[in-house]
Amino acid sequence: MEIRKEAQAASSGTPTAVQLEAINALAKARLNGEQVYVFSLRLCDDQIDRDFERFDEAALPGLAKLFIGKTGIVDHRWSTENQVARIFETQVVREKGTSYIKAWAYIRRGGANDEIIADIEAGIKKEVSVGCAMGRAVCSVCGSEYGTCGHLKGESYEGQVCCAILQEPVDAYEFSFVAVPAQREAGVLKALGGKRKLKELAEEFGAQGEYRVLAKDAELGRRYRKELEDNVVRLGLALELGVSEPVLRNLTGVAAAEDLLALKEALEGRLEEMLPVTRQLGGGEKRESVESGFLI
Repeated sequence: MEIRKEAQAASSGTPTAVQLEAINALAKARLNGEQVYVFSLRLCDDQIDRDFERFDEAALPGLAKLFIGKTGIVDHRWSTENQVARIFETQVVREKGTSYIKAWAYIRRGGANDEIIADIEAGIKKEVSVGCAMGRAVCSVCGSEYGTCGHLKGESYEGQVCCAILQEPVDAYEFSFVAVPAQREAGVLKALGGKRKLKELAEEFGAQGEYRVLAKDAELGRRYRKELEDNVVRLGLALELGVSEPVLRNLTGVAAAEDLLALKEALEGRLEEMLPVTRQLGGGEKRESVESGFLI
């Protein structure tokens, strides 16, 4: 399914009287309708993106409020010279099974800004990406805090693709005009609690080698845990505990690794008691004694 997360400038131009009042509530000096250009855009929605993350629909209203008054920049470069617009109104829109944040922003007319306005009108500048902080990310498969349950984004579990659901908006930083649409690959800037990703820190401080080692070890750990979960599920089914496979997988998905290991050993011991290993040919049978005098 194609996911579009781009600015929609279908309604743009001179602000209405109500919009102008909202703009002047943010401006230092009072502006008139001829001085500003307004346009609408779609900031972010509740659909799964290419990072296998999505915003929780319940989080969108709170996030929408945080974006009021936030600036619009270019390519997420945080500098005053890149500030080109500011959001003055937001709302959550529900249509065609998707909820998204629609925002209205304004640009001051004149100078280089007229080129940006012309690009918006021409449909050249239309994709945007958002920068914000979310307090929680939960696993779509089991509902646990993502990263603690063993389920991996993008992997399929019983036909359900795992993704991280972003909840509890903490802050909104900006929106940015980008070449890649928002919530798509490198154009996405979504942080949990405002923290930066380990990969970004490794690149900044020249620790890419150490990061690659850690990433490789983490991947081996994820594979080991997956094998451990599969073994526990297999043993549980073999012992006929009366629990279905989906339930077993949900339980193993949220259990700690040490608990899984202990459970695996206990189930193996139980299975060995129920199905002891027996020899087909006994090794302790007595051999008939034969008089050596009859041996040829």
